[in-house]
Amino acid sequence: MAEHGDLDPATLDWLTLDDDESVVWAGKPHESSLIPALVVGVPLSLVLVGLLVIAGAYLNRENTQYVVTTDALYRKSGVLSRDVQRIDFGKVQNTSYSQGFFGSRFGYGTVDVSTAGGSGVEMRFQSVPDPRAVQERINERVKAARGERANEDEETAADVLDDIREELRAIRRALEARDGDASDGERAEGVAADVADGDEAEPRAGDGVDAGGTER
Repeated sequence: MAEHGDLDPATLDWLTLDDDESVVWAGKPHESSLIPALVVGVPLSLVLVGLLVIAGAYLNRENTQYVVTTDALYRKSGVLSRDVQRIDFGKVQNTSYSQGFFGSRFGYGTVDVSTAGGSGVEMRFQSVPDPRAVQERINERVKAARGERANEDEETAADVLDDIREELRAIRRALEARDGDASDGERAEGVAADVADGDEAEPRAGDGVDAGGTER
């Protein structure tokens, strides 16, 4: 059974899946990722700036969600607007994870995803709980997608070879039929030639013999 992380897939009203696609993991930034904002914001809470720092960090965490499905990776972010990013597993080239000072102590970190042909990190799961486990789950899906794609390529190659064989058989049948017609024509011409030669060789009545039966 799939483990859905710290988010219930039923709450992901922004996520639209294909018919054969299901959620493998879903989560959002770890609550401990608010600590740096609190460290900075609390001393400044005597002024409005500190409250804005804390409120911004909280709203950013609450409105950021990450999803791993059987087919792709999703990242939803945005406080006043909504931004949804998707990367199919077939495009994933490399993954990595890292943990900073607070992350290594409170069990969260960042997972970076790079794609083939992309420039640098294309998607970042920031401040997720147990980033190593999340990375491993992503790698499992990437490996499965590559295996499925390899099988599809093999099936496609086999279909192409079958089509080529069938075309070659059709060409051979056409050539054999043409050769057969040519042989029949040659035989008919040969028979006609034999008949013509026979007619020329047969003596006509009276040739070389006179009326009395004596040779002339």
